[in-house]
Amino acid sequence: MRTGAPRTRHRRRFAAACVAVLVGATSMHVSAAPTWSLVPLPAVVTPAGSGTVDIGDGAGIDVRGNDAAMVAVVENFMRRVASVRGLTLRKSTRDGAPVAITFDVRPSAAVTGDEGYAIDIGKHGIVVTARTARGAFYGSVTVWQLLTQPGWTRGAVAHVPYGRIEDHPRFAWRALLLDSSRHYQGVDEIERLIDGMSLDKLNVLVWHLTDDQGWRLPVPKYPELSTVGGCREAVGNDAEVSGARSTPYCKVYTADEIRGIVRYAAERYVEIVPEIDLPGHSQAAIAAYPWLGVTGKRPPVWTDWGVSPWLLAPNAKTLRFVDDVMDEVMRLFPSRYVSIGGDEADKQQWNASPEANAQMKALKLASMDELQGWFMQQVATYLVAHGRTPVGWDDEVAAGVALPREQVVMSWHGDHDERVALAALRQGHDVVMTPQESLYFDHLQSGHPDEWAGPPPEVTLRQSYDTQLVPPGTSAEDATHIIGVQGGLWAEQMLTFAHIQHATFPRVAALAELGWSPAASHDWNGFLVRLPAEMARYRALGIDVADSAFAPTFAVSRASGGGFRVVLANQTDSDGMRYTTDGTEPVATSATYARPLTLPAGTTVRVATFAPDGKVLAAARSMRLDGGTLTRRDSAALDTCSGEPPSRLQGARPTHGPSPVYAVEIGNACWVWPKADVQGATHVDVTAEKLPWRYGDEARGAVVRGARGVDSVIEVHANGCDGPRLATLPLGHATASGTQVRVDADLAAPMAADVHGLCVFATGDPREGQWALGKIAFSK
Repeated sequence: MRTGAPRTRHRRRFAAACVAVLVGATSMHVSAAPTWSLVPLPAVVTPAGSGTVDIGDGAGIDVRGNDAAMVAVVENFMRRVASVRGLTLRKSTRDGAPVAITFDVRPSAAVTGDEGYAIDIGKHGIVVTARTARGAFYGSVTVWQLLTQPGWTRGAVAHVPYGRIEDHPRFAWRALLLDSSRHYQGVDEIERLIDGMSLDKLNVLVWHLTDDQGWRLPVPKYPELSTVGGCREAVGNDAEVSGARSTPYCKVYTADEIRGIVRYAAERYVEIVPEIDLPGHSQAAIAAYPWLGVTGKRPPVWTDWGVSPWLLAPNAKTLRFVDDVMDEVMRLFPSRYVSIGGDEADKQQWNASPEANAQMKALKLASMDELQGWFMQQVATYLVAHGRTPVGWDDEVAAGVALPREQVVMSWHGDHDERVALAALRQGHDVVMTPQESLYFDHLQSGHPDEWAGPPPEVTLRQSYDTQLVPPGTSAEDATHIIGVQGGLWAEQMLTFAHIQHATFPRVAALAELGWSPAASHDWNGFLVRLPAEMARYRALGIDVADSAFAPTFAVSRASGGGFRVVLANQTDSDGMRYTTDGTEPVATSATYARPLTLPAGTTVRVATFAPDGKVLAAARSMRLDGGTLTRRDSAALDTCSGEPPSRLQGARPTHGPSPVYAVEIGNACWVWPKADVQGATHVDVTAEKLPWRYGDEARGAVVRGARGVDSVIEVHANGCDGPRLATLPLGHATASGTQVRVDADLAAPMAADVHGLCVFATGDPREGQWALGKIAFSK
């Protein structure tokens, strides 16, 4: 779902020297020629056969077309080269000193569009040509990448091979959406995100500022939007941000902060598109001003996830409020686009409201969906009258109701071959493709035991890269209305900026290639060849990049002659996995994994993944091979009882160490261990934690086991959840949002040979506290 709810959803000096290049990116326009590691891949890349330009400390830069915008572009470029590459460049004084890099900006330049540029590398140095400062900025990003090719060393001379690049973007809208309502990010953190996305040539940040869980936009005419709507009770992990459970989670941006972020983004050619979600996702607004709703009651600012039933009332008084809010939005944000949401409007309160029903009949509308369409049309018309273009989600299209014709549609329903996006195109809308199935970056990246918290299903790096952008059946004319592509960062489970970075990078590189590079050049293998250099750049910028795509997984079984058979794999089928078994950490020269390993008991195998230039792609993971290896499981290695993919939920922060993360099907505290190899075991040991219920509409599918009103227990059953009960482990009076508990028990009898699988579940009502299983271990 669009909200980031936890169910299937919506649910970045001259001399001659040798050319140092990577070989094998099959997507290049010059086949069999050496190429550079550039992300996103430029439109046309033509390396020369020999020769390099050498850029060392003190190299000169000349700027033709030296207006204020170009001064900012060049200064940004020089700072980036100095901070990452360790080379101090200097502006030319045109005194005859040699110039290594030239920016030539003129309206008549022979490039494609205002964002296009060309780079020529030869005896004359590196020349970037563009029509505008915007195009020159993107050219400067590519030059920076040319200076940070595989094997680069900070402070050393950069050798840039001769050649030519001609480049321009495929789409005009290349975006990330940042949710600052569910969890707030500081100004410096948002600016760091803008830095990172701009260096992958993304140019739009949709800033989600209001939702059920918090109103973050200051509106002077309605101060309680900030003082009431901007605060919620610190439930669960929110207390880690607010400082204590008794301290509300209160965060609102100031007008000056917003203007500063908009200005900072503009200097990096990123447009901030504000999102004020209407008429749903409005519980925080109604908490501030109850007359905005249809019940007259004041709800709390929501602490749950999912879809709230609190909608704005579809009447003239509410629309005057919306107009006032939009006036303030337009004062703070110069973007010609304003997102007005329009998604996930649960109409149960409207259906029960005599006022809403009377309004629907007065307008001669057939349904509440049509009433929502009328409401959104009023908002859109107001924006259009003020020179703005409305943007919103595709939910009404999915419901069969027409959206305002002027509205740009963000299509997140990626199922059924993008049928909803196709419908929006056929209605004549411009469409931004943002399918939750592959471009919602808050989703899990892997099933690794150390993967961060997030909702299912997994959105792997490859799934992001292979996103379908043109729905089957789209005509050539309709395809011209696909204006862009967008990744989503919904923040229910992302408490910290470190988590935002982990979720974004490197999947943003896949997004960048979708948005910028020609469709004909799309090639996963070529992308993988170029990606290690981009990951090294991220890390050099201080970005906490995720290594999930390259991280090793361990499949362990009994070896025929004793000991263990270990099979290693990762998502990219990388041949750079290197391992040790002597207690040392793997390095780039450690043994290369090529075939399954047979290792004796007592061995600890450590595995890391390296790029061809020796840089680390995935930090070392380890596994101890001992008598308990096959008889213990982390919840990430278990299946859910329903077969649905689990969420990963963060537990309470312990006194020492990181917070645990659990694999859980929300509303169903039940796990399956198929093919459990635990014959002869007589004892079971379990760790678990009771998490506070905050999963909103998931309550409707909650599975209650055992008697109500009694303390929960964990039950272990053989060969299915209705099979013989092997053990009962009382969980006592554990409280939600407490700490992890450990319980153990003897089995009713030694584990028999005919036990082929295990079912483990917690009794009780998950809505009174969701039990999460940490580890389960059997022993003799």
